[in-house]
Amino acid sequence: MILAVDTSLGTAVSLIDADGTLRAQASAADPLGHAEVIGGLLSRALDEAGDAPISHVVSGMGPGPFTGLRIGIAAARAFALGRGIPVVPVPSHHAAALTAIEHDRVEGVFAVVTDARRREVAITVFDGTDADGIPAVAAETVLVPRVDADARLDGIRRIDVETLSAADLARVGARALAAGRTLADAEPLYLRQPDVTMPGAPKKVGL
Repeated sequence: MILAVDTSLGTAVSLIDADGTLRAQASAADPLGHAEVIGGLLSRALDEAGDAPISHVVSGMGPGPFTGLRIGIAAARAFALGRGIPVVPVPSHHAAALTAIEHDRVEGVFAVVTDARRREVAITVFDGTDADGIPAVAAETVLVPRVDADARLDGIRRIDVETLSAADLARVGARALAAGRTLADAEPLYLRQPDVTMPGAPKKVGL
């Protein structure tokens, strides 16, 4: 089985078989309480999935807020480390794109749009799937003011996403594995850096 964990929007976990068949899933829509729910969701999904061995952990890499993404990625890496299995990083918008293409039958060019808070949205433009069945990125992720989103898209169909399918994230990861492809590096796609920063060195005061 393949386990997927994503905390770019709410908190979502899922397990699928190697052929993409859903074994278990659990989620919480709250965009803030990731740390409080991630352990319970993992436990519930693992109990539902049964005893088949897990071969990989797919980690959603954003775009998303700094703290939320770190919680999901840390959970994915800790689980993989404990089992001695690899982590597969996948951009979170790819999961939303796969849902749109394969479940909602969206065709042609479209944009996945997610809330970035502070009156901003994150936008990634896709155009169908490629030869490996992975959503094809037509324009990389950008962060724009919410009021400017439609102007930025200039007529491209937009799909506003509020929750993410961890099962489809797992399916994208499985297809990337089968094709020998890496879709993201180890660094998350943060929407912005955290507000809290380390203080700088104290200023020198002359005598």
